[in-house]
Amino acid sequence: MLNFELLAPELTLAATAIVVILLDFGLKRKWWLAAVSIIGLAVSAGFTVAMWGGGSLALFNNMLAVDSFALFFKLLFLVIAALVILASAGYVSKFSRFQGEYYALVLLSALGMMLMAATAELISIYLALELTSISLYVLVGFLKDSKSTEASLKYLLLGAVASAVLLFGMALVFGFTGQTQLGEIAGAIQGMSLAGVLSSPGLIAGMVLMVAGFGFKVAAVPFHMWVPDVYEGAPTPITAYLSVASKAAGFAVLLRVFYSAFGLPSWLSLDWGMLFAILAAVGMTLGNVVALPQTNIKRMLGYSSIAQAGYLLVGLATVGFASAADVAGRSGLLFFLASYALTNLGAFIAIIAISSKLDSDLITDYSGMARRAPVLALALTLCLISLIGMPPAAGFMAKFYIFSGAVQHGLLWLVIIAVINSVISAYYYLRVVKVMWVDKPASASKVPSPAALRVALALSCLGVLALGIVPGFVMKLAEMAAQMFAF
Repeated sequence: MLNFELLAPELTLAATAIVVILLDFGLKRKWWLAAVSIIGLAVSAGFTVAMWGGGSLALFNNMLAVDSFALFFKLLFLVIAALVILASAGYVSKFSRFQGEYYALVLLSALGMMLMAATAELISIYLALELTSISLYVLVGFLKDSKSTEASLKYLLLGAVASAVLLFGMALVFGFTGQTQLGEIAGAIQGMSLAGVLSSPGLIAGMVLMVAGFGFKVAAVPFHMWVPDVYEGAPTPITAYLSVASKAAGFAVLLRVFYSAFGLPSWLSLDWGMLFAILAAVGMTLGNVVALPQTNIKRMLGYSSIAQAGYLLVGLATVGFASAADVAGRSGLLFFLASYALTNLGAFIAIIAISSKLDSDLITDYSGMARRAPVLALALTLCLISLIGMPPAAGFMAKFYIFSGAVQHGLLWLVIIAVINSVISAYYYLRVVKVMWVDKPASASKVPSPAALRVALALSCLGVLALGIVPGFVMKLAEMAAQMFAF
């Protein structure tokens, strides 16, 4: 089927990126570039919403799926990109000559993530991932100073290695199944006997290498080594973008690949479920423990992101242990991703405003911020409370859903580890809160912020509260999205 109207969201985003680049040549008022980008994202979101409820369809010989799962993530990526562009107002003055390229690369990376969520074939998965990654490599180095350049180089080199590992894993899976389409890979594996699968170590090795390749994208231990330096050196809006959008895209493709291609036989899904459970336990513990002594707030949130990837892997492990008809693990994972996206974006948007005034990312420099910028301090406090998992913020409901699903499927030991780690994380999150609200301010000057940034911060915080108090609507969407995997 060549129904190009089903690609309307992606085509709109690609066209918007081209228009932004062309407008950059002649426009003197660069804020129009952000406005055009937001309009393009809104139109793409409109097309995405219009497709909801249309059933599961396939494009290009089942290479791309148009289903509720893909549409859920497309909407999530569009919202994240819009909030990042709004939050970049004011910050983009640091690279005023390259604002067109900045907005276009954000749009193109979002396009790649939308394709990652929709791809149902190994080659197209790889191409979508590379479109996303190359855009992000450039964005990380946009400040062109020593830290930003170093971060971009590290991200590029380690990303290239991870990409090679992922591609080698895909090649092994193709070599032992003769297929690249996920549904056909599943059929080939189910046609093998247990002895046949066990006698094909290359197939198992391919799966493990794919876990490693995708693990880099989601910052899962032990593939997390790039996170602290990249988060610290990248422009803060791009750090926010990396921390939520790249992670969500990685989990979207992980969930589709392992559930669709390796979901049966049941013993195989139990094996990769246990693998993800072990990675979750190690990741949560390492991320939280190493975050404790951090003095730079961006590095602290970098290690926090590693720990959050561990919590998300709890949901992925639950999927491996659950039956195909049970959507608890899948829907909990999707809800957690939406909650985490709004929460972490809100935290970083507040950090953008504060750090731009202070010209520092040191936690000690945030002292007395509640008196200098009470709204920013309150917003950051709300988001940090949500990251801990305390009510009434979204993080509480997200952890409740994902942990309850794990307990129902025999992963009580993993939930106990996760709860202990949540308690550990409270120390370094609440330390920032204490510095802002209790310590004396170093200056009495106020902390100004652009109107667009305040809008982005307000939307993020309202989302955090809404998902924490009335989570039913988003959870319903997550459950609908979790019932897909037709291809």
